[in-house]
Amino acid sequence: MISKLNIVLQSPHGRPFLTDVFYVENNQKKPIVIFSHGFAGFKDWGAFNLMAKAFAEAGFVFVKHNFSHDGTTIDQPTEFADIEAFGNNNISKELDDLGVVIDWVCSDAFPVDKNEADINQIYLIGHSRGGGLVILKAGEDSRVKKIAPWNSVNEYGKYWKKEEMDKIKNDGVIYVTNSRTKQSLPIYWQMYEDYFAHLQRLYIPDVVKRLAIPMVIIHGTNDETVPYAVALEMQSWKPDAMLIPIEGANHVFGARHPWTEETIPVDLNKAITETVRFFKLQ
Repeated sequence: MISKLNIVLQSPHGRPFLTDVFYVENNQKKPIVIFSHGFAGFKDWGAFNLMAKAFAEAGFVFVKHNFSHDGTTIDQPTEFADIEAFGNNNISKELDDLGVVIDWVCSDAFPVDKNEADINQIYLIGHSRGGGLVILKAGEDSRVKKIAPWNSVNEYGKYWKKEEMDKIKNDGVIYVTNSRTKQSLPIYWQMYEDYFAHLQRLYIPDVVKRLAIPMVIIHGTNDETVPYAVALEMQSWKPDAMLIPIEGANHVFGARHPWTEETIPVDLNKAITETVRFFKLQ
């Protein structure tokens, strides 16, 4: 197992961010899987390193990354050390950062021998808000051949309540409390402004309906954050998409941070197994 950690990439939005690569060196070209975390997450959250190794052992080059404005920094990649960056994050920035990762894996700068990585087979996984990102990216980048949204949102603006929208528009900011760190994290009005200004690019339902590549929707039936009904609705927009419920699984597939055990949570392992099976379908 080869792991290359904390490789620095540069966002077009002025901040660097970190990536990791995991693979088994065997002189065989392998599909490249890129994983995008969700809201208030980061690439090393919970059992994500164990997950990366599982995908590598299953025959993929696995890439996971932070986002330039997710609140982490180069020096503190697992902490929300820059809350101003967090507050100034938005969907467009994250989508552009994912584009930087795809450009990188297709470039000569990617630190994996060309005999090991197949740039013609790029697959995306995204969790929660990251699930929406991989759908949107697949809709605008033909290099993406398959996607697997996990416990994904199917429309970013669906759950934004009018009273909250009015408050943030008037005050310029709202604060969310991170349940783990107890930090009060800002979200500035610019995030909503960006979304509505770029709705044609960022509106997930329209992208799903026209998406031509294979997609598997992995969703926990006990997801307390994004209800399972969201997955059912998304599958109705693309009837040829596979929908695989993980019975009884919550939003994070049984994981938590920090994850100190040496084995992957049972529900997360099920999500991995089903995604591997889908990615290996011809």
